[in-house]
Amino acid sequence: MTAKTILLVEDNQDDEELALLAFEESRVSNEIVVVRDGQEAIDYLFGTPANNERDARPLPQLILLDLKLPKVSGLDVLKRVRVEPRTRRLPVVILTSSREDEDLIRSYDLGANSYVRKPIEFAQFAEAIKQLQMYWLVLNESPRPEI
Repeated sequence: MTAKTILLVEDNQDDEELALLAFEESRVSNEIVVVRDGQEAIDYLFGTPANNERDARPLPQLILLDLKLPKVSGLDVLKRVRVEPRTRRLPVVILTSSREDEDLIRSYDLGANSYVRKPIEFAQFAEAIKQLQMYWLVLNESPRPEI
């Protein structure tokens, strides 16, 4: 069985460091791959036309996706994930500081599995990460991706 990888799509370096620290504190042993914009997320998940090595890496078990990203928005990444047969069933958790109701509604309309607002306090953030890890990587049964 291969390790369950988490793809963290986060452009804010402070939030990235906070997330990685929360993963460490919660003893998350999964490999965490960090990409810093929407285009990098698409390239990681689907490869690029010039360098398509996507099949060489297993898909992540979980995507933690920020919404306000450079190059390609988080909502556009989510749209792409949901239309591709190979990725449409991947669990995608929106992890954002957005307080806009429209972002929440659009995320669910586009197929997000969960929507978590980033807590300001580290202890709350670490607890949120621990709960995400427990549910999505331990308890949740995921279907095999389509090939």
